[in-house]
Order: sequence, then C-alpha cells, then structure tokens
Amino acid sequence: MKRIDNILTGSSVRACRGRQSMATVLRAGLVALAALTLTACQGTDVDSRPYEKRADGSWGRGEEERDTIFGKGGINLLGGKSKDEDAGGAGVAVNAFLWRASLDTVSFMPLSSADPFGGVIITDWYTPPETPDERFKVNVYILGRALRSDGLKVSVFRQERGRSGQWVDVAVAPAVTTEFENAVLTRARQLRSAAGS
Repeated sequence: MKRIDNILTGSSVRACRGRQSMATVLRAGLVALAALTLTACQGTDVDSRPYEKRADGSWGRGEEERDTIFGKGGINLLGGKSKDEDAGGAGVAVNAFLWRASLDTVSFMPLSSADPFGGVIITDWYTPPETPDERFKVNVYILGRALRSDGLKVSVFRQERGRSGQWVDVAVAPAVTTEFENAVLTRARQLRSAAGS
C-alpha cells in the first residue's frame, strides 16, 4: 500500500513541478514577446516636430509628404484628399461643388434619392404648375472629384398624359440635357469662386 501512495504522491509532485515549469516558460515567453514589441516600436523614425494646424484644417507635422515605395505621399487607401485633386470639401466622395450645385439646380423638384458617396441624385416626377399634363424626372451622376464638364452626366426624362389618362414617355431634346448640365456647372463654378479656391 505504501508503494502505491509513494507512486501517487511522487507522480502528483512531478505533475505539480511540471505545471510550475510550464508557467515559468509561459511567463518568459510573454516577457520576450513584450520586449520584441517594444523593440519594434523603438526602431521607427519618430518625428520630433510638434503637431501644427494646417491650412486645410487638419493637424500634422509640417507640409511635406513622406517619400515611400509608392511615391510621394504613399498609397491613398481610405479616400483622403490628395493635393492635386480639386475636391472642394470633405465628407463627400465626389466633387463637393458639383454635388452642391446639382442639389441647388434640382431643388424645385422632389428628391427620390441622393447618394453623396456614389455621386447619384435621382428626383421624383415633377409636374410644372403651368403644364399639368406633362412631368419631368432628372438623374444626375457626378463621375469624379474634379470640377470638369466630363465629371457630370445628366439624364432628363419626360412624360405626357395620354388621352386615356396614362403617362406616356416622350423624347427629350438633347439640348435640354446640355442646358441642365451647363446650369449645374455654372452654379458649381459660382460656389467655388465664393469659397475662394
């Protein structure tokens, strides 16, 4: 019986010592991992210049951009504003002047949908009070962040009420679409001039 107790006691002592050594190895591993992490942080090139408020309202260390393997300023993955784009504002994924000008131009029509990140404005049907038997609908697509004439596409739809009371699609003259685009571009240029850029 004593042999079994000795064997059991001996195995439990060995198991306890094994747990202690395992805990010691884990602690040593965690300390080594922490040391490696801190060493990796130490190796970075820390800029000692203080943060300053820039002209565009953002905060940073000076105006120069870092030179990386992807060129000056690196890669723009999160949609930040680059210096060569005429963005006209922040918070909108398309040109802010074109966006605002488009909304101003269609302000007399009811909006069905407006997506500033996709650059799409869709109006609902609008019936002019002077011609109750016709109605119009406009889709505006802002295609980029630059304030350019090719950064805007407008589609105008027109319907007339038929004899049976049903709305019937009618062709729209291309000049109407061109005039609408010109009105948006003119308003966008006015907004840019007023902003002083």
